[in-house]
Amino acid sequence: MAAVEATKIAEKEMKAGGTPSYTDLREWLEIVESFGQLKKVDGVDWNLEMGTLSELIAQGSSGPVPAVLYDNIKDYPEGFRVLFAQNASFKRMALALGLPLDYTDLDLVRATREKISQHNPIPHRVVENGPVMENVLKGEDINLLKFPVPFVHELDGGRYIGTGCLVVTKDPDEGWVNFGTYRGMVQDEKSMNVYISPGKHGRIQRDKWFDRGEKCPVIVCVGQDPVLFMVSGNEVDYGVSEYDYAGGLKGGPIDVIHGEVTGLPFPAHAEIVIEGFMDPEERVTEGPFGEWTGYYASNSRPEPLIRVQRIYHRNDPILTAARPGRPPSDYSIAKCMVKAALIWDQVEKAGVPDVKGVWCHEAGGGRLLNIISIKQRYPGHARQAGFVASQVHAGAYLGRYVIVVDDDIDPTKTFDVLWALATRSDPVDSIDILRRCWSGPLDPRIQPGKKGFNSRAIIDATRPFEWMKDFPPVAESTPELKKKVFDKWRHVIEG
Repeated sequence: MAAVEATKIAEKEMKAGGTPSYTDLREWLEIVESFGQLKKVDGVDWNLEMGTLSELIAQGSSGPVPAVLYDNIKDYPEGFRVLFAQNASFKRMALALGLPLDYTDLDLVRATREKISQHNPIPHRVVENGPVMENVLKGEDINLLKFPVPFVHELDGGRYIGTGCLVVTKDPDEGWVNFGTYRGMVQDEKSMNVYISPGKHGRIQRDKWFDRGEKCPVIVCVGQDPVLFMVSGNEVDYGVSEYDYAGGLKGGPIDVIHGEVTGLPFPAHAEIVIEGFMDPEERVTEGPFGEWTGYYASNSRPEPLIRVQRIYHRNDPILTAARPGRPPSDYSIAKCMVKAALIWDQVEKAGVPDVKGVWCHEAGGGRLLNIISIKQRYPGHARQAGFVASQVHAGAYLGRYVIVVDDDIDPTKTFDVLWALATRSDPVDSIDILRRCWSGPLDPRIQPGKKGFNSRAIIDATRPFEWMKDFPPVAESTPELKKKVFDKWRHVIEG
């Protein structure tokens, strides 16, 4: 579908009250531009300037953070572009998920959770060809630095081609395909390596190959449909391919092509795809890299080298990138929204009733500080909700605090959460600690070289159940009285 045609269809669907559909990243960008959330920048330097400008735009926007598309990048020809902040607004997240574009905050979390709860994976579809096959590089033509790979942060160990990416691996025993967002550092024109945290599915699969004494086949995709990136950065059940999970979200199969060397599937409509093998015997230093916690956590270490065998890319390719760092970052809001929906769904499926909302706060990067709102039904309900939220798949990795609040508190409203914490909890009675929980080297609180354990604080900021009805009433006008006075005095309030 031509870009102009895609925009016209999108505008028609939006006028009709629907959510526009798209086929690939380029059509998605046309739609995003049509509703004013795409910023195009020419002439930026790949060396620090691109990353820093993306940081300033993300932290300086008074409204939704725009997607930022860089072109005419220093040392590179026109058309070799880099996209930052792909999913950094509620509207763009809704677009990727096929949800109403006016949903924000808890409404979007709730709608996403409802979509996830009714979700069924749709198997990916293997095709023979696609736009990504317009250019196939092999042998002497392989050059990772053919693309404007950014040097993102000042203290990084090198240029990172893998930030807004998919790293595709396959279980050698069970045969299922996984992809996740794992950072990838360029070593030279023909090699790179990736860092995968302990416990992640890609790490488990990689280690299975290494335990056999074999190299691990790998695909690194660095330009893709936003829904694939969204799925890549969040927890999907063990044994379920992210391609199939994403297909279920989109309502149709994801078209994939099998790599010429590894046989692994990659998106047919991708922008840039890198193919090779991770070698257990050949390791080179990866890192450091500024991470989503806001620190250069995980430092640097030897990681398996990937000697690139193929590069596939579209004409005028778009490299998708992210700039993790001190929150808010150019992708933290997307992480928070999807993580909240996943935790909500998983907590309810674990048997916790009457969950009214979940939010993963941006200050915690979507993992370290999570809030769950419930309507208390029985003694221990609040503690149950907090403990379960801290240990379901979406909440277990690198968590720190879970705050449980009553259903009159919107978990997305930080001031209200802190008010509940300050007035309804007691430090002695309201805080429980879980020890030796799942963390990893990205946790800045873990001393370098130590094992990846941390603790969790479950903070019960609800009214004590046994005397909840006697708890002092809130000093606030009722919604009915507020509406009555607002309607009468609207001219004063809004004037």
